[in-house]
Amino acid sequence: MSIQQDIAKLRQEIQRHERLYYVADAPEISDQEYDKLLQELQAMETAHPELVTPDSPTQRVGGAPLEKFASVAHQQPLYSLDNAFSLADLAEFDTRARKGLAAAEIEYICELKIDGLAVSLIYEQGLFTLGATRGDGKKGENVTENLKTVRAIPLRLPEARDIVVRGEIYMKRSDFQKLEGFANPRNAAAGSLRQLDPKITAARRLDMFCYSVLAEHQTQEEGYQLIQKLGFKLNPHRRICRGLAAVEKYIQEWETRRRELDYDTDGIVIKINSIAAQQKLGFTTKAPRWAIAYKYAPEQAVTRLEAIDIQVGRTGALTPVARLTPVELNGVIVSNATLHNADEIQRKDVRIGDQVLIQRAGEVIPEVVSVAAAAKQWSLNGAVIERSRDTEATRSKPFIFPKKCPVCGAVAVKDAEDDAVWRCPNAECPARIKGALKHFVSKDAADIEGCGEQIVEQLNKAGLVHNPADLYDLKYADLIQLERMGEKSVSNLLSAIEKSKQVGLARILFGLGIRHVGQYVAEKLADKYQAVENLLAAAEDELANTDGVGEVVARSLCAALQTPELRKIISRLQESGVVLSDKRARLSNALAGKTFVLTGTLPTLSRSEAEELIKSHGGSVSSSVSKKTSYVLLGGSPGSKADKAKKLGVPLIDEKSLREML
Repeated sequence: MSIQQDIAKLRQEIQRHERLYYVADAPEISDQEYDKLLQELQAMETAHPELVTPDSPTQRVGGAPLEKFASVAHQQPLYSLDNAFSLADLAEFDTRARKGLAAAEIEYICELKIDGLAVSLIYEQGLFTLGATRGDGKKGENVTENLKTVRAIPLRLPEARDIVVRGEIYMKRSDFQKLEGFANPRNAAAGSLRQLDPKITAARRLDMFCYSVLAEHQTQEEGYQLIQKLGFKLNPHRRICRGLAAVEKYIQEWETRRRELDYDTDGIVIKINSIAAQQKLGFTTKAPRWAIAYKYAPEQAVTRLEAIDIQVGRTGALTPVARLTPVELNGVIVSNATLHNADEIQRKDVRIGDQVLIQRAGEVIPEVVSVAAAAKQWSLNGAVIERSRDTEATRSKPFIFPKKCPVCGAVAVKDAEDDAVWRCPNAECPARIKGALKHFVSKDAADIEGCGEQIVEQLNKAGLVHNPADLYDLKYADLIQLERMGEKSVSNLLSAIEKSKQVGLARILFGLGIRHVGQYVAEKLADKYQAVENLLAAAEDELANTDGVGEVVARSLCAALQTPELRKIISRLQESGVVLSDKRARLSNALAGKTFVLTGTLPTLSRSEAEELIKSHGGSVSSSVSKKTSYVLLGGSPGSKADKAKKLGVPLIDEKSLREML
């Protein structure tokens, strides 16, 4: 037997043990025996480096430390799920779904909601080539080298096919207990996956359950069977439930059983099993209409409300923040919580000095639920808590919401009588200016890397940056004078600012911080108007007719665009070379009304380049073949989409034919 055959045989043996240990949870050998096999393979590959392959078990920690993570566009968006916090919420979801499908009862598939972070894995011809975090759903971070260290992720599939698999990275509680410096397993998993050195990630023993595959199948369960067939790890506790009553029974069963697991779950994911039904119901702008996440009651704690501070945001909103006696909540030490607005403080009758009930319910900042006393005693998890208002030494004091901005002193206003939010109307308020600048440089807006909160504070304090346009006037001599800004830091910042000029109209429009203009609305406006000049000339009623805009957004947008201050900023941005047109501006309408599906490897275009080319000529791109598909663009080694196209009579074209259409 040749050395090449010896190496191939040893790799297969190690890969078999990896699947048994990490996927099937049925190891045949000890960790020491596994390590011995791996060391043997490393020695053989060191002696014969020409025989090393990307899918070798030795290459799981083969990447050198990175300087940063590159951005990756997802082939299909990673949508978030709408939440149900009660069985009544779940019943409403079921009613909507049955109405949409004209069905008396629906077959669902239920699974545990793993408390981790979502990732997308891309395989080309069966080889793992790219892994990315969820990010904002459209773009994530390339963490391929770190994901290679997760042994539940196969480096090569048993079939040479192009496929995308999605799953949840998590850390077992038993492994988390061996670490220091993290609040909980989810934070530890997130921090470990974003290490720039893959060797650190490898030492953290991350794991993954898969929950989705971008491939042709008739039901969700068939998709799971395909995932399992390809060697991925599935959570073993999923269940097909016929009707709402069966779903509720599953939820109730796992509310207590989940504590027996070695990993954290915070709810149940409920999906309609039929893919045809999923396609019929479709998506909202943020979530699928055919799935929902039932969230178990959040962890709660009681602590003392020591003070209430008012924070001023970029839109002028005055937001009350509770300062608390530090308390542990689900493994995290909490000292701040949101109180939302003045009306909420009044409605809950929250007073400084009160014992308050706080909880985490998917919020970045915990919220104050209520005063922990409607009577003289109040109970939480069997513990009796004395009502603080009845104790003379700790008598609570009502909070008087300020009539003026605590930063600049301007008289606070409300946009309308029924508006719950008080705002600072002063556009020159220092807090509003800093907030607006931090928003503009953020990743989803201009994405000026290295221009974090501290740098923004420094630039503003030094009088160098007052509005977004000032950023593009910065010079080396201005920045080198700042504290902790050396030559390399200055050079990197100026380079990032220059790079941000090319992000396009949608992201700059979002970055300008116009009220009600979020990412989705900004993208719709950029797609319709193509250039800022067209947008500035648009009437309010025309804006309101834009998909996803409406009257309220149009009114706010039109008013903002008419202000001399914003028009001056836009003019200065243009003078500085900031591109205020849609980067996806149409080159023609040659493909208008045509829908394309891509499969296989094209001769000269990557998948993203082909999609961009189609869209720039008015066409659209779909991920699945149907009778409505106009063409399937065929490359080398196509998948099952080509077979389905033939069955449906959808025309198959190659890259040359596509270019001829243009």
